[in-house]
Amino acid sequence: MYVQCYYSHQRSTILFLHILMTKVIVFSAPSGSGKSTLVQHLIEQGLNLHFSISATSRPPRGQEQHGVEYFFLSPEEFRSHIEAGDFLEYEEVYRDRYYGTLTSQVESQLAAGENVICDIDVKGGLNIKRHYGERCLAVFIQPPSVEALQKRLEHRGTETPEAIQMRLDKAEYEMSFASQFDKIIINDNLETAKEEIYKVVNDFIKV
Repeated sequence: MYVQCYYSHQRSTILFLHILMTKVIVFSAPSGSGKSTLVQHLIEQGLNLHFSISATSRPPRGQEQHGVEYFFLSPEEFRSHIEAGDFLEYEEVYRDRYYGTLTSQVESQLAAGENVICDIDVKGGLNIKRHYGERCLAVFIQPPSVEALQKRLEHRGTETPEAIQMRLDKAEYEMSFASQFDKIIINDNLETAKEEIYKVVNDFIKV
């Protein structure tokens, strides 16, 4: 009986330590910095990285499912979660249209043994970093310059000059927060940035 209890306790300790070893990685970047490409590359490298599932008060689009792409909440439900302090971070992008990261969802994924990726705006990313401290790596992906970003956005050919200028203004604002992140990756050369981001994240999750 004592031996069984000992091994049961040992297994519980190993499981607890495994859960503690899982990490949170935050990625923030101005639009057009190549963040999506770099994060997708990371996920394909077998590092046990999984996106957190955010909550939103917008209706589902197309084939989107609750609990898969997002947790779809009514504005009233979203506000009740805000009042209860259930969010690591949230933002009201315009009236009654909220997006946020539920603490319970990230904790659930960490407890399941997953390293959690939060692809999020700068303020939300820094809030998550403050919450998790050393268990979180905050990465800011930056274009080599605002001028280079402008050329990328213009090359896309999908937006008006006015829309591009709005993105550039927002990018300058977001880049002012870069120094508060743990690591800045300058995406000047995509292959070099892929190598750098892999090393940074791989080293972090193996600590």
